[in-house]
Amino acid sequence: MRKAVPAKKSVPAKTSAPAEKAASAAKSASAAKSAPAKKAVAAPAKKAVTGTAKKAVAGTAKKAVTGTAKKAVAGTAKKAVATERIAPAKPPRNESHTALVRRARRINRELAEVYPYAHPELDFENPFQLVVATVLSAQTTDLRVNQTTPALFAKYPTPEDLAAANPEEVEEILRPTGFFRAKTKSVMGLSKALRDDFGGEVPGRLEDLVKLPGVGRKTAFVVLGNAFGRPGITVDTHFQRLVRRWEWTAEKEPDKIERAIGELFPKTDWTMLSHHVIFHGRRICHARKPACGACPIAPLCPAYGEGETDPEKAKKLLKYEKGGFPGQRLNPPQSYLDAGGIPAPPLGVPASTSASPEPEPAAPTSPPSASPAAPATGSPSRGTG
Repeated sequence: MRKAVPAKKSVPAKTSAPAEKAASAAKSASAAKSAPAKKAVAAPAKKAVTGTAKKAVAGTAKKAVTGTAKKAVAGTAKKAVATERIAPAKPPRNESHTALVRRARRINRELAEVYPYAHPELDFENPFQLVVATVLSAQTTDLRVNQTTPALFAKYPTPEDLAAANPEEVEEILRPTGFFRAKTKSVMGLSKALRDDFGGEVPGRLEDLVKLPGVGRKTAFVVLGNAFGRPGITVDTHFQRLVRRWEWTAEKEPDKIERAIGELFPKTDWTMLSHHVIFHGRRICHARKPACGACPIAPLCPAYGEGETDPEKAKKLLKYEKGGFPGQRLNPPQSYLDAGGIPAPPLGVPASTSASPEPEPAAPTSPPSASPAAPATGSPSRGTG
């Protein structure tokens, strides 16, 4: 008998694998085709959105930068025009004493170059004439005093002569200076003191000078510095105004200002420092209308801008030799004349129209029967012109 041939094991159809492969390949091909299509669609859209966004941001940034730059340029140009290329120096809030000393001395050096001819603006030939003229300068200008004293000294050349004078005659001479009764009492009183206590000579010591009627520290330092060559700081109204504008001190009382400023400078500088500051206050740095635009030390001034900054307008505010006008002395030093200074006219002789910065204010006078409210002192509220 034939043996039965065992049935072959069933083998999965080979066709199924190719089918799966074909299906997988078809799926992959389909996915491959759809992916590029998706990327193709997404890429342009993304680029378009990104590009637009970038352009928008870039444009905004550009406008912002351009606008800021334009504003900055415009602001700078505006400031340049407003300040006329002057950059005033603002002292730091917490300025050290050393920095203050350096700044103050630099300003004084600059003023010394601007006013190398600075001098006392009262006419005098000896200490007696200077002390009398300084007492008379209270509440009036040095110019008015200089126009008045020639007649006074011509008639009363010495302390003895003035001490023995008729008060009514002296009052009549001094009438143009204002407060003439009080001033007559002061100059006659100091003349008697000089005659009786100092042998007719003006003392050269501060402690002696302040004992004279009508003589305070300001007057004493004017006399010591200019008649005896002894250092002193003259704190008149101009000096007070400027040292406060320059922030050298915040003190308001003359004695305290004197001490504060004295600490910033050596004693050898005190007298000329006073002249420099007072000259500048009378000619350029005025009380009401400082000529900031014509000020040679504007870059050093923390108060620049308080006055007129336009150069042409500021020039019209200059006084005395800086404005081409007469000074305050009838007989100024030669150095002042060499610098272009013009002598002041005598009393009763008006200056020419082109040489008069402003009309001379009428001197305050008291009615014949009235007495002045207060005697003249060495530290007047107005100072020496």
